Amino acid sequence: MPLALLALAISAFGIGTTEFVTNGLLPEVAGDFDVSIPTAGLLTTGYALGVVVGAPVLTAATTRMRRKNLLIGLMMLFIVGNLVAALAPTYALLMTGRVLSALCHGAFFGVGSVVAAGLVNPDKKAGAISLMFTGLTLANVLGMPMGTMLGQHFGWRSAFWGVVVLGVVGLIGIATLVPGEGVAEETNLRAELAAFRKPQVWLGLAVTAIGFSGLLASFTYVAPMMTEVAGFSPGSITWLLALYGLGLVAGNYLGGKAADRALTATIFTLLIGLALVLLLFTFTAHNKVTAVITLLVLGGVGFGTIPPLQTRVMQLAGGPATLVSAANIAAFNLGAAVGAWLGGAAIDAGLGYTSPNWVGAVISTVGILLATVSVGLERRDRKPGAVTAAAATGTESAPAPAPRG
Repeated sequence: MPLALLALAISAFGIGTTEFVTNGLLPEVAGDFDVSIPTAGLLTTGYALGVVVGAPVLTAATTRMRRKNLLIGLMMLFIVGNLVAALAPTYALLMTGRVLSALCHGAFFGVGSVVAAGLVNPDKKAGAISLMFTGLTLANVLGMPMGTMLGQHFGWRSAFWGVVVLGVVGLIGIATLVPGEGVAEETNLRAELAAFRKPQVWLGLAVTAIGFSGLLASFTYVAPMMTEVAGFSPGSITWLLALYGLGLVAGNYLGGKAADRALTATIFTLLIGLALVLLLFTFTAHNKVTAVITLLVLGGVGFGTIPPLQTRVMQLAGGPATLVSAANIAAFNLGAAVGAWLGGAAIDAGLGYTSPNWVGAVISTVGILLATVSVGLERRDRKPGAVTAAAATGTESAPAPAPRG
């Protein structure tokens, strides 16, 4: 594997670390700016909304840029955003920095996947892409807890300075190791946008956003939940986040494997499992042992939903799926934003630090119902003689050619 993949992986590690680094530092951020824990939790919401905007918009707007130059530009934006966060004298500027750094998230992973695949022989493309995403996975196992530990010992700003250093290392690596190439061949945006005329695609995006939303309703407030309810010390948050990260790594891998065998069954199994684990967490959070076990399982079940939900939406596109894929990344983050907000609203209403768990269970249950509707409509349309929704509205078209480059 070429060294350029290492540069991409380091950049992915930095981006993944900054996404959730505030979750373990909510008490410190809230105390510094004299805001409530739910208000500090909105920093996760702000980042997620930045991804929602940046993923499809930047993907569509940069189809003609040289990919190496685009990756460099995205990392520069990432570094600037985290610098703003590290230096922010006010909560508003901290939120601004979070949104700026989030704008590059979706586009980086979309473009980075194409670059990684182009660095190796055709029979090694999947391994190359997997290696790049290893950086994102390790961010949840190592980056997030390390950022929490750094922030607890040297102030929350030090966590963002650490992310800035990671961003600079990744930028230098991309600039020196990733080979340049000609301008990418133009993507057929009309064919890409045609997928969004299909109601099933929008329903699939809704399942992603709402089904996944329940996880972030709970996880955003894991620090106060584990300290104020379970009784752990603030210093324990570091290893608790690492444990959660191990769960999500295992879940992400196993969810992908299971989806290859039985996509629909995997989606329903994991969404139902997520709702049940969240409901259970409402009660198990009051005991250290059961809280730890539930947190580990929550990470596994929650992130296990990502590969099958992403795969299903891309299948529903029925043709070029670059923008649909980016839109689904945006849907995941929209769900994260809504979940974090609803979890905070429950705490603000005086329902306690465990209330985000049952709120998340309710949200994920709605996602299950939407998935049931989606699969039911799909099976109905597949019956002989059935008229598809696209055909009924006159929007059905022949499959478009796959995007080149």
